[in-house]
Amino acid sequence: MKNKVIISLIAVLFVCTTAMTAAAKTTTLSFAIHHGPTDVHTKLIEQWISEVEKRTDGKVKFDLYPGQSLIKAPQTYDGIVNGMVDMGWSILQYTRGRFPLMDFINLPLGWPSGKVNTAIINEVIEKFQPAELSDTKVLYLTAHGPGHVHTKKVAVKTMEDWKGMKIRSNGPIAEMIKLLGGTPVSLPMPELYQALQKGVVDGGIWDFSASADWKLAEVAKYDIVSEETAYSLGFFVVMNKDKWNSLDPEVQKVIDDMSLSQIQKHGAAWSEADERGLAFSKKLGDEIIQIDPAESMRWRKAVQPVVDEYIQTCEKKGLPGKEVVEYVEKRIAEARAGNFESKYMMK
Repeated sequence: MKNKVIISLIAVLFVCTTAMTAAAKTTTLSFAIHHGPTDVHTKLIEQWISEVEKRTDGKVKFDLYPGQSLIKAPQTYDGIVNGMVDMGWSILQYTRGRFPLMDFINLPLGWPSGKVNTAIINEVIEKFQPAELSDTKVLYLTAHGPGHVHTKKVAVKTMEDWKGMKIRSNGPIAEMIKLLGGTPVSLPMPELYQALQKGVVDGGIWDFSASADWKLAEVAKYDIVSEETAYSLGFFVVMNKDKWNSLDPEVQKVIDDMSLSQIQKHGAAWSEADERGLAFSKKLGDEIIQIDPAESMRWRKAVQPVVDEYIQTCEKKGLPGKEVVEYVEKRIAEARAGNFESKYMMK
């Protein structure tokens, strides 16, 4: 009887020890994203999380915090560096000045689509290896579709139509609006719908996905499509470096191996969102104004100082801004000509 009790105790201890060992091998990572839980990019990250957990046999698990529930979007990058959150998704421009070379994505260079823009931003990371991102482990970046101006009452067709127009815009794009003859107004995105509704601003600048996702097409009746001056925004997914280094090499490999397909999925999602936004605008009867190519080129020449300033700022910091712009312009030209191929883009 005594031997049976001892054997039972040993068995219980073995089970408990095994369970404790398994638990000790599981790393739980906090992941912050400012998009809401129903957003397509949040859903893509949820799928990524599920697949990583599956491929690592539970060695790593994630606690996802959407909708700024853990940390505000502008503080996300610093929060990751400082260890407040293990990893996250946010916008590069939210920490303006911290990423001088990466500011190329905000320039009015005529960005053509979410798929192409996402491919190019990852190509630049691979080719130029910007040191400004070296304080985190970069998993991947993505970029939304072409950003255009949308107005409430005025159908802008020439540069002269810009005079006196108050346009919600930030960063390099605010300077672009100024050079075109308008007046930039800085507003948080959540306040834009009401600002348009009340006439606080005459318009704003955004990619077509926001026309549907933020319902902005309901209060902006003119979509001004100028191919030559379209801008984009860069989004990052990065991890705290110490946390990354603490992971099992096999877990690191799984995460790295999955980054490529994730880039492709986000790029495709941006393009699909733009199509949805454009369809929403048309359904509401909004007017899509395609700026004449010659006039659009006139706008592009007018905003060239924004590009020049970017290059000069980079040069002062010893960064290859000119080379980045030349590379990006070449890739955009190839996309327009139908000759764009990239491992970062779904075929």
